[in-house]
This record gives sequence, C-alpha cells and structure tokens, in this order.
Amino acid sequence: MRARPAPSEARRPAAQLVAYGGSRAWSMREEAYQGRNAPYPAQTAQLKLPQARDLRSRESSDESTTTAAMIQDSPSDTVDEPEPEAVRRTADAAESSRASRGWWDRNADEYQAEHGAFLGDDRFVWGPEGLDEADAALLGPARELAGRSVLEIGCGAAQCSRWLAGQGARPVALDLSYRQLRHSRRIGGGFPLVQADAGALPFADGSFDLACSAYGGVPFVADSARVMREVHRVLRPGGRWVFSVTHPIRWAFPDEPGPEGLTVSASYFDRTPYVEQDEHGAAVYVEHHRTVGDRVREIAAAGFRLVDLVEPQWPRWNTQEWGGWSPLRGALLPGTAIFVCVRD
Repeated sequence: MRARPAPSEARRPAAQLVAYGGSRAWSMREEAYQGRNAPYPAQTAQLKLPQARDLRSRESSDESTTTAAMIQDSPSDTVDEPEPEAVRRTADAAESSRASRGWWDRNADEYQAEHGAFLGDDRFVWGPEGLDEADAALLGPARELAGRSVLEIGCGAAQCSRWLAGQGARPVALDLSYRQLRHSRRIGGGFPLVQADAGALPFADGSFDLACSAYGGVPFVADSARVMREVHRVLRPGGRWVFSVTHPIRWAFPDEPGPEGLTVSASYFDRTPYVEQDEHGAAVYVEHHRTVGDRVREIAAAGFRLVDLVEPQWPRWNTQEWGGWSPLRGALLPGTAIFVCVRD
C-alpha cells in the first residue's frame, strides 16, 4: 500500500496492504509443474487457458536472492505521473482488473522495498496487526500441511507460499501483477508462479487441498462472489478457503492513522467502489467494498460453510503505522477480517 494520506474527496482504504497484491491475470503452462525446481505432478493443477505462459522461462535471469538490489528496468518505469483523482463511482470487472494490474506493476518495487522487512521473505502474516499463520493455524496445524497442495491468491512476492513450502506443503502462488511475481522470483522458492485473475482461476476442478489469500485478490475484483465460486470449484471436498480483507467497518471511517480516523464519515452500507482515476477518467486503482453480511452470503452461495470469522486485536509489540492502520485505531476498531471457510 501507499503510505500517504487519503485524498480528502474520497476515502482511500489502502487495501494494497500486507497484501500481496490484487486479483492478478496471467498464467503458467502445465509443463512448469514438471520442471526440475517444481516437482509437482501435472494433474495437481491442470490449466484451462491455452494462451498461458510460463513465468519460469520468461524470468530465467531473475534468480537473485533477497539481499540483491531491487529489480531494475528502463527509466520509463519511474516517470512521474500526475496525482490521480480519488472518487466513488462504479467500476466493472474489466476496468477493475486492468487498474489492479497496472497499479501493482507500477508500485510493486516501492511496496516491497517499504514493507518487505515486515512481511519477511517466508512469513505468513494475515494483516497489518501481524497475526502469523504459524500461531493462528487457520489453515490447520502446521504439522498437517506437509504434502498438501495450496493455492495462494493475490500472492505478491509469495511470502505466504514460501512459508507454506517450508512446512512441506506444495504451494502454487497466483497474482495478477507480473512485477510482483518478479519479486517472488528474485527472492526464490522453487514453487510454481501463476499470473491469473482471481475470478478466472486457470486450474481444473478439485486441484487443491487448501486455498488462501492474505489481503490478496478479493477486494480488487468487481464480482467477488465469482471468486468464491472459482475457489470452491478448484478445491477438493473438505478443503479450507481462508482469506483476509480490510475489515468492512473501516469503510465508514477516514483512512487515517490518527484521531481523525476515529470519526464516522461515510455510510457502511455504501457499496460504491473506491476509484483513483487519471486525468482522462480512466481508473488506475479500484477497490470494492462488501459488508460483513455480503461476504457471508457470497461464501454460503458458493457452497462454503463459514466456520470462523477472526478479527485480530492489535498487539502491544506492533508500534508501526501502515497507511490507515495504527496502534491508536487498532486498539479501538477492528482493522482486518479473516474468513475461514470449508468446502463440505
């Protein structure tokens, strides 16, 4: 996320958070699962899209370690652009996907440089509060993850997938942003990376045992109910789907870490998307709001059973501010909602 104040004319929920990016759209050939660095059986995640491309072959030179310098490209990548206008307006699936891919490709370097230390290289953190999957075990006990196939949606630099791999799981990390996936290649890991949209997962039915998304694709997709259906489709019976998003109540408050962020300024029930647009009115960043009830209905309609809703409290050890998240607000308001679902 960008650690700057929200424009006064609209709430900016800074959902680019701990996240790992938005909903993403690219994919990888099935052959990559048979590569020497990814010993996954081809049937584990068969792709549906014939135009899918392999990030492994495209990025064979990006094998540097975490300590290496950030990825360097042509100066055109860093050209200053006019500050976007923040508004609340409708944004359909195509515009949302295009905006998310562009925003994360432009901002991945800054995001990883600014927040990489908090996220770590192989840490699974659910939100800015710092709740670790190692402690929460929302996907199940760590000792039971070995051998399980796991899809991470909106992976960014795939820190969560790297942690899962360390427990013996077989992760597949998916993201819309090619630039974010390049950072995953920079850090390393040896598991498959897939550039694809969360609303059109390029995998066969019943490909995975578990699915997760830590501030990933869900808030950035116009039709998040479709994401739920897609995840349900690619999970095997009994599989868990756990995802975290900005707590819906935060949409009623200004996205400010100080006292000004404690006064209601908008309707919680206003589902109009938050949009940042350029001088031509084209969206460059889009985030969609759903109430808690909306989320529960999406989950149930997709065929999942909601077994837990976790609202992490802000821990005393965490003194950092991250956009609108802060110790002050965290002590009074929930900042993250984690939905734990089971495919019966």
